[in-house]
Amino acid sequence: MLRRLVTAAAVLAGLHALPAQALEFRSVKETGVALYEAPALSAKKLFLVSRYYPVEVLSSQKDWARVRDATGGIAWIPQAALSGQRWLLVTADQAVVRATASADGQPLFSVARDGVLQWQEAPKDGWVKVKHRDGSSGFARITDLWGL
Repeated sequence: MLRRLVTAAAVLAGLHALPAQALEFRSVKETGVALYEAPALSAKKLFLVSRYYPVEVLSSQKDWARVRDATGGIAWIPQAALSGQRWLLVTADQAVVRATASADGQPLFSVARDGVLQWQEAPKDGWVKVKHRDGSSGFARITDLWGL
């Protein structure tokens, strides 16, 4: 019995030593791309997504990627429809983008729910540097966004 406990503890300790798997986020290249139920163009289309829409890549299979969206929905998308450019989806009612990474920072602009912002730099202290499609940039709270 003691031997089993020691073995189980060693296995669990080894699991904690494994490196964390990095999340892979990509965005959709063009407006009107279909997400499918299975990795085939003949599969049922679940819904259409717009350009810049971020998805989390869960796995890849030949020319297809299995992805998750901000709602938790899982679907398949052709690999060719994905861009390496990182965009973030606004999940709060409104994301206020500020001049500095602080709640006291001057508000520069805001983006409504389901809008997108381009990821610019790694998050720090709860804020991430973002850029609007019009070229304006600043800092947004990471809690207002999905795709990080």
